[in-house]
Amino acid sequence: MAERVRVREIDDDEGQRLVRIVRRDSGSVVAWRRAQMVLLSAQGMDVAQIAKVAFTSEDRVRDVIHNFNTDGFSSLYPKYKGGRPPKFTLGQRREIKKTAKSRPAEHGLPFSTWSLHKLAEFLVAEGVVDDISHEGLRAVLREEGVTFQRLKTWKASTDPDYAAKKARIEHLYAIADREIIPEPGEPEVIFCVDEFGPLNLQPHPGAGPGLRRAEGRYAAPVQLPADLECCVRAG
Repeated sequence: MAERVRVREIDDDEGQRLVRIVRRDSGSVVAWRRAQMVLLSAQGMDVAQIAKVAFTSEDRVRDVIHNFNTDGFSSLYPKYKGGRPPKFTLGQRREIKKTAKSRPAEHGLPFSTWSLHKLAEFLVAEGVVDDISHEGLRAVLREEGVTFQRLKTWKASTDPDYAAKKARIEHLYAIADREIIPEPGEPEVIFCVDEFGPLNLQPHPGAGPGLRRAEGRYAAPVQLPADLECCVRAG
């Protein structure tokens, strides 16, 4: 049975340094990914689990851990030659733009929107680029006309009878607004209760002038006609 690969024992100072690298919003994505793998290994996670979290292969995780055990923190940083920062090819730019405009769910990822951090990590993991900083990614997207937009979200019903219920409610509102004449057997009086999350109809304590009375809550007697139909609208 093969020996389990895990990072060597690290002290508190090394652990805090790894956390600072992982939490930093700038710098090399490659260094961030490698530090993340080492930190996860130090926390007791095995190679297979780390590979799933980091979207990479188990062999790659083993290499990162072995290199850290041998060379320490210097192994986390890519060995680039001096000179100007690398320029991305037209093909890389097109792939970056295409990925940024796609939904993470289309790539099997468990989140709904991209951030610079997540997008940069994904591009490196997929081999689109060897490395890219968050600011470098922001500059490429800006040059390609892609900006991060605030999204509007909404909720959809999973009720299979939703369409029929909605149509019935809209029909009742049309009767209440005198837009249509009720047919025989349909209610002529519509009683609506508007629900809006936790702000539904309920008593709230307050203060005001009044006669002193015994503690307790009094029920309000309400008597409704038998043919009165109640319509509840979800706000």
